[in-house]
Amino acid sequence: MPSQRRKDFLIPLLTVCSDVLAIEAAFLFSYWLRFYSPLTSFAAVTLGVPPLGAYVEGSLVVIPFWLFLFDSRKMYAARRNIYFSDEFFAIVRLVFIGMLVVMAAAFFYRAFSYSRLVFALLGFSAVAFIALGRFLVMKFEQRWYARGRDLKQVIIVGTNLTAKRVYSSIITNPSLGYRIAGYFTANGDGEMAQSGSMRLGSIGQVPEYIKGHGVDIVLISLTYQEHPQLYELVRDCEGLNTEIMMVPDMLELMTSGVRVKELEGIPFIKIKGMPLTTWNMILKRSFDILFSSLVLLLTSPIVAIVALLVKLSSKGPVFFTQERVGLDGTPFKLVKFRTMRADAEKDTGPVWTSKGDPRRTAVGGFLRRFSIDELPQLINVFKGEMSIVGPRPERQHFVEQFRNEIPHYLDRHRVKTGMTGWAQVNGLRGNAPIEERTKYDVYYAENWSFVFDLKIILKTLRAVVFGKDAY
Repeated sequence: MPSQRRKDFLIPLLTVCSDVLAIEAAFLFSYWLRFYSPLTSFAAVTLGVPPLGAYVEGSLVVIPFWLFLFDSRKMYAARRNIYFSDEFFAIVRLVFIGMLVVMAAAFFYRAFSYSRLVFALLGFSAVAFIALGRFLVMKFEQRWYARGRDLKQVIIVGTNLTAKRVYSSIITNPSLGYRIAGYFTANGDGEMAQSGSMRLGSIGQVPEYIKGHGVDIVLISLTYQEHPQLYELVRDCEGLNTEIMMVPDMLELMTSGVRVKELEGIPFIKIKGMPLTTWNMILKRSFDILFSSLVLLLTSPIVAIVALLVKLSSKGPVFFTQERVGLDGTPFKLVKFRTMRADAEKDTGPVWTSKGDPRRTAVGGFLRRFSIDELPQLINVFKGEMSIVGPRPERQHFVEQFRNEIPHYLDRHRVKTGMTGWAQVNGLRGNAPIEERTKYDVYYAENWSFVFDLKIILKTLRAVVFGKDAY
């Protein structure tokens, strides 16, 4: 069995090699574009073609610096388990920082005059080549682990619902690179009894098992009542070369990363912060106005055709308006294309849509499948009642129901509701459990960033085309 260090050797090495080749290829491609490609007919070469060797030598200085930048953001670790969209935006940021430094260095370097257009092209080509290389490495990594190569041996300590969720996540995603040997109990089998995992013993037997079976990672999920046993476990595992990670029993409370903030030298753990600063709110609102107005303009012919189809397919108004709850619990009128008959809730009262709902109109199913019925919500966005990205708005009836049943449900109203959200792009649409949707919504509220919004928008486009859980 390979050692823990050897298990994390291949993928980081491939990633570094990929970045080196990508950056060098970006230099050569940018040089060719500027001086030999058809681009020269638009930007003529008036001072002659400089030697390629000067740019190759320049790349030998740039490559180590860019590798340092990537490494400083921990982008050469194995088992990072991220989406490619996360990787892409990180690449854009770091290449932009790297280009600023490169251009500044070129300005002060007087021995050779580098083409400014080459550097401009280098920024775009570097993002493209590095992203392509990392995408290929990521796919290789996933297949490598899925085939059982270099898997890390994992044991779970704990039997609560969170431990069961951890087990299910790893078992259903073999490309993560972990193999679960089994679990150890603290106080009975609990939820893990129905998980299908093997019981290996009690918590006191964990150190001996680690010694005899080469365990790489210990995943701990204990309740606060079991913390005394946790302290004993950590003490007994001293000197054992294994990684120990714990899911805090405050998981439901701490939806964002724990941060430490000092006030006059006194450290405080920040459990909850403000989701958006004033400038972030201005940035998000500005983007909403620009995006909604542009999409409304581009889709106006589609809106007109859909409005005609809705009108011809069934009796009733073209648009369906309904009161929903938005930011800080403020109600507003949500607008969408009508996809059900006009008296859909006459006999049932407020209910969610279900798969194969008989209340849908002839064109309603198609509109819902591709989320076309939600296009009029761009008007809500433009008016400032909603955002492009945010938790999906619910009716007051369901808000009153869930606020007493679902922990932290009202925290999702700390940001504007949106046309799409973090829960929706992770497959939690339709009749998905409201508890799970709430966790994703609160996570979004606690971890907002502009790049996060862009990532969700890109994932939404993919979900609209390939998703199967909209009805």
